[in-house]
Amino acid sequence: MRIGILCLMQESNTFLNQQTKLHHFAEDLFLVGEEIRKQLANTHHEAAGFFAGLEKEGMEAVPLFAARAIPYGTIQKEAFEQLLENMFKQVEQAGPLDGYLVAPHGATVSEQYLDADGYWLKQLRKRVGAEVPIIGTLDLHANLSSQMVASTNALIAYRTNPHLDQYARGFEATELMSKTLRGEVEPVQRAAFLPFVMNIEKQCTELSPCKELYELAEKLRRKKGLLSLSILQGYPYADVDEMGTSILAVSDKTSLVAEQTLAELSNYLWEHRADFNGTGVPIDQAIDSLKNDTRSTCLLDMGDNVGGGSPADGTLIAQALLSQRVRDSFVCLYDPEAVRQVADVGLGAELKLAMGGKTDRLHGDPLIAWVEVIGIYPGKFEEPLARHGGFTHFDQGLSAVVRSGEGLIILLNSKRMAPYSLEQLRSCGLNPGSFRVLVAKGVNAPIAAYEEVSSRFIRVDTPGVTASNLNHFYYHHRRRPMFPFERDLEWSFS
Repeated sequence: MRIGILCLMQESNTFLNQQTKLHHFAEDLFLVGEEIRKQLANTHHEAAGFFAGLEKEGMEAVPLFAARAIPYGTIQKEAFEQLLENMFKQVEQAGPLDGYLVAPHGATVSEQYLDADGYWLKQLRKRVGAEVPIIGTLDLHANLSSQMVASTNALIAYRTNPHLDQYARGFEATELMSKTLRGEVEPVQRAAFLPFVMNIEKQCTELSPCKELYELAEKLRRKKGLLSLSILQGYPYADVDEMGTSILAVSDKTSLVAEQTLAELSNYLWEHRADFNGTGVPIDQAIDSLKNDTRSTCLLDMGDNVGGGSPADGTLIAQALLSQRVRDSFVCLYDPEAVRQVADVGLGAELKLAMGGKTDRLHGDPLIAWVEVIGIYPGKFEEPLARHGGFTHFDQGLSAVVRSGEGLIILLNSKRMAPYSLEQLRSCGLNPGSFRVLVAKGVNAPIAAYEEVSSRFIRVDTPGVTASNLNHFYYHHRRRPMFPFERDLEWSFS
């Protein structure tokens, strides 16, 4: 048995005023053929689970195409066309295969195709025919579509947020592929599309109310004949018809157990929908709390959540730390221009620098301060442990570390980098455990790494293109009615 492997992953924030272009994929991940095995087989990514699972099942892995870009804006039309041209060229050259293991993200949006994942999966189905199984994984934040479901035999979502189980889900998808090809099971896939979106602040699977929801899902997975059960929490920063929370069940040969399971889980979620509203802590309140609490604290900058597609140069929390002279504090800002200025003056120099706040005014004005240059680094680092995203090698570009007289340490990078690894700091000569306050531009994803050095986490209600408060956004395409936007509605699975 020869199984093709395809990955196309990007979370597209349609509220950002910047587009994702082909160079964003080239800078992150753009691979064909055996280079995919070389770079991904020893990671914590689902593709590594594909490779390991196929080897265990005695099947041949045929790596074809893998592309990923860090979450950012809508994918430019020409870039998406080039991505698909490269993907389907590899599919064509591979010739007939027995099955395909796929890794779409589930919240990818292109200029031309708002349901970009559904579109490319449908095109793959057209090319390979109805008899060839297509089984894959989805990011937990997928905005599931009917087209994704109709174009595949089974899709399996991550179960953890932060995402630490990608390898396991890839391995699970491979086991299901093996059973399908051997005729042991016949997957039937059904979905429930709730008129509801789960606030991102409440999406951590280890905390209430998600904890109880996922415990129920784990019990339901024991049902006889149920092959897979996935909760798609949804990605609220994509203005598309599919935006929202969904549940996906895969059963053997008949849809009966899948539909029964969907009814039980989706009705539970609907009954508890109000528990998933976000609150967030105002910036002033978060800063004030630092005065009487000496515990090491991570301030989660929800409005500038890099893993949600934000610009990564938001300064609002940094401005507050600076003005309140909160010492032993740290923030990372994306600012290639500032990095160049620092590199020009060199180590030990002092200069007045305008940092961050250059993408737009939503995320704050530039942070202007006199700083001392204490480090300049190439910006490459490795993370050996399983962390959100599943990758092990990172490149944040030429980076500079500067220190303000008020005690704020600022890491300036020339490539946007989500805070998934403390090695980001260590690679730049910083000891994460030495800071009393760390700012991480995320909501749940940073916790897996930052809990090593932080005693408490405060989710800060900052404005921006990834704000927790969804009333900041105007949606043209979302389904209506939908909770929490329209609160007086009745619904049940049927």
